[in-house]
Amino acid sequence: MIQRVYEQAMRCRELSSLVIATDNEIIEKHIKTFDGNGIMTSVHHKSGTERCQEVLEKLSSDQEHNFDVVINIQGDEPFIDPGQISELAGTFRNPEVRLATLVKRIKSPEELTNPNVVKVIFDKNFRAIYFSRSALPYFRGKEISEWLDQSDYFKHIGIYGYRPETLREIVKLAASPLETAESLEQLRWIENGYPMQIRETEFESFAIDTPADLLKITNTA
Repeated sequence: MIQRVYEQAMRCRELSSLVIATDNEIIEKHIKTFDGNGIMTSVHHKSGTERCQEVLEKLSSDQEHNFDVVINIQGDEPFIDPGQISELAGTFRNPEVRLATLVKRIKSPEELTNPNVVKVIFDKNFRAIYFSRSALPYFRGKEISEWLDQSDYFKHIGIYGYRPETLREIVKLAASPLETAESLEQLRWIENGYPMQIRETEFESFAIDTPADLLKITNTA
């Protein structure tokens, strides 16, 4: 799966450098089998964001690497489309954007009620208001089967972009109450006042979060 994600990301022309960050020696050995670019990181990181920051510092010590944006691509997204990465990178053409991520419209009740599908609400300027494992907004007095007819719902696509200086700041933040409640690290940034730019994508994404997810893709491959 790691190799598949890497090969898909390599097709994105927006990226000047691509690195697999891991603390696992088995993954490190596999990276070498397909001539991938890997960096071993600490085993003590609690999130992919912290791991990205370590890689940023290691690469920034080399004067040949001067990055405008760091993009965190999840290793459990074997069907990621290079176009998704380009869309996210494109949000940073606005110099005011410090953090960014993608969302996609939810079309099925199954996604709406699945706690592994993270939902997002955002304001009219496409700035994130909240992320939740529950369906947002909640329609009082209506059956959940009717909610998709009442409002647009969006799911989070698990890819992040950070300005390097912002990445260095957010990894220093303490865990927040909302983050702890939902187990979603991006809520820590929102609670601390960091605006997160949202961009809608039409590209589908399918993360492998559970054994059932893996079984589903192997049965349809």
